[in-house]
Amino acid sequence: MTKRLLLIVNPCSGRAKMHTELLKVIEILSAGGFSVTVYPTKFKGDATEYITTLEDGDFETVVVCGGDGTLNEVITGIMNKGLNIKLGYIPSGTLNEWSSGLKISRNIETAAADIINGCETNLDIGKFNDKYFSYTASFGAFTSASYSAPQDVKNVLGQAAYFFEGIKSLANIKPIHLKFIHQDEVIEGDFLFGAISNSLSVGGIVKYDNAKVRLNDGEFEVLLIRNPDNILKLQPIIDGILRRDFTRDGMEFFRTKDILIETDENVSWTLDGEYAEGQPKMRVENLHKAITFILPN
Repeated sequence: MTKRLLLIVNPCSGRAKMHTELLKVIEILSAGGFSVTVYPTKFKGDATEYITTLEDGDFETVVVCGGDGTLNEVITGIMNKGLNIKLGYIPSGTLNEWSSGLKISRNIETAAADIINGCETNLDIGKFNDKYFSYTASFGAFTSASYSAPQDVKNVLGQAAYFFEGIKSLANIKPIHLKFIHQDEVIEGDFLFGAISNSLSVGGIVKYDNAKVRLNDGEFEVLLIRNPDNILKLQPIIDGILRRDFTRDGMEFFRTKDILIETDENVSWTLDGEYAEGQPKMRVENLHKAITFILPN
């Protein structure tokens, strides 16, 4: 029996690889028994708008060909509409952080073939007030790099573009006063960086131990870096990040299923690499096993 599949394609993601790879992807999925409908995105947020026009039963599966931002748009549409639909991912963006943790191939043809033969797994999704994210909500140092680096620079330099933008932001780092409340514990202070994540890495810089992170355990990993009272205390923190040792002075690391954040400051956040405006009160929840994802066997 032919299965109906919706292919959401961002033609601008990464190095615009889908311009040359799209036909091959369609051939692979069609040979695997799918009736493929292609929808190329036209503007930021288009994927979310289109997904919310669908009803249960229109398609059994939706596959994203794009970067983390396009994947986020599709997940947001699925969650907003409450669709019962399986989700596949063919990464063609610059960073593709979440896919690397899920062992999804960066080779487009291999990723397409893995959707045909893959297994279904229920994964956690984050909710940030009324928005959704698949792998991270972050603020502070380096987090603006993902949305401030121009697309043409990302296309040419790849992941290096994020590092260059991050280095440029160092001169403008301003500590942010925040209060984090979780499981009756309060953590308050001035912070340079924070990430609430369901991922093995954040921004290509912070990396977690693969053996200790599960993407469907109902909990986030939370890393906060305090503003040191002198510049000499920053080096041990940087060393701790590089060595995956989050017990250093000035670092807070814990796991939680939900967290309340309060601040009097105007804080910019990124959700899956896309800009999100902060508010005085923000609640971040882990929606346990909210999405059915097709992963490689």
